[in-house]
Amino acid sequence: MTSTSRTGSVWRNWAGTVTSRPVREVSPATVDELAAAVRRAAEDGLRVKTVGTGHSFTAIAATDGVLVRPDLLTGIREIDRTAMTVTVEAGTPLKRLNAALAREDLSLTNMGDIMEQTVAGATSTGTHGTGRDSASIAAQIKGLELVTAEGEVLRCSEKENPEVFAAARIGLGALGVVSAITFAVEPLFLLTAREEPMTFDRVTAEFDELHTENEHFEFYWFPHTGNCNTKRNNRSAGPIAPPGAVGAWIEDELLSNGLFQVVNSLGRAVPATIPAIAKLSSRALSARTYTDIPYKVFTSPRRVRFVEMEYALPREAAVAALREVRAMIERSPLRISFPVEVRTAPADDITLSTASGRESAYIAVHMYKGTAYRAYFTAVERIMTAHGGRPHWGKIHTRDAEYFESVYPRFGEFTALRDRLDPQRVFGNDYLRRVLGA
Repeated sequence: MTSTSRTGSVWRNWAGTVTSRPVREVSPATVDELAAAVRRAAEDGLRVKTVGTGHSFTAIAATDGVLVRPDLLTGIREIDRTAMTVTVEAGTPLKRLNAALAREDLSLTNMGDIMEQTVAGATSTGTHGTGRDSASIAAQIKGLELVTAEGEVLRCSEKENPEVFAAARIGLGALGVVSAITFAVEPLFLLTAREEPMTFDRVTAEFDELHTENEHFEFYWFPHTGNCNTKRNNRSAGPIAPPGAVGAWIEDELLSNGLFQVVNSLGRAVPATIPAIAKLSSRALSARTYTDIPYKVFTSPRRVRFVEMEYALPREAAVAALREVRAMIERSPLRISFPVEVRTAPADDITLSTASGRESAYIAVHMYKGTAYRAYFTAVERIMTAHGGRPHWGKIHTRDAEYFESVYPRFGEFTALRDRLDPQRVFGNDYLRRVLGA
């Protein structure tokens, strides 16, 4: 395969919240072709951004210059069973990586709840799942290959360019174009998932206990109700016992996608119906237990389009913040048809990770695509920032560099590295100017 180049057309992200019109688009097939594309863009005075599947809700990938599409930079380069690593091209979708690893009887340790993103897009924005001991996808990175603003290929790990490695695992596209990633892997294992409805009062009262007792715990609260759905994933000796085909279709397709789409469309048209619908919806999900390989347990199909904001808080602040969100909704005229998602992560050592240096809990709020969301998100954001929250880099927020400097102790370390690697801001755009400064 060889690289392709074409005049840029209008690009839109998955949620339809961001559009941009690049001057041209390139699809390099090798790291050398990628480096050449970056050098040419710099010579032409154009900025460069890479876009994967567009699952970020922010304009982090938008550009009026050269848009790099990594569609041809896919596949596994190497599996090292001695080091227990896999090196994969940056444009590889997570779903393809997961399936390929499973065929080799290997697995990532943890995953987010969708797997449509490319590996570089997911890690560069800090995509995460939930875990007591196992952290984000980026925290599983053992090595990176990065094309710099000068079109040079820089390899980094804990031993090679360690100061770049510390930051570039969640690099926001600001330090260079990631061309390949080396992940830690482990022998394929099984997880048993236990999904169970639980009241809001119980899950918040027992949150610390539920977090401590389970390897992976998360829950969803349905606004306008006192109802939650909890999910506990723990390693299992087996045997594999996936959900029955009919039951899985009812839960994952009919209720979570098909009926949920109808419900949200109705709620958008007639907001007054939302509280009553929420009470019915939150009671429709029943308890179930199943066992399967990790990515089939961690991830779920998400076909209903939405917009999202998510904040990482110190874990000890999560329950108080969630109760404040509930009180705010109850005293407001807001009608919220999407559940609020709560997950956790251990502290990690990545410079701009939302869990950098602190045990974290994540509170994510969503609104159906096409629904006015600003009033809700603004009110939630006010609560989150009062607790020192850090917004997900790929999800809607209004914070700027001054705020990030106050909540990330190593913020200056990242911006200094950016000044060194990209002084001309070849990889800059309006979003990065806001969140990182000039």
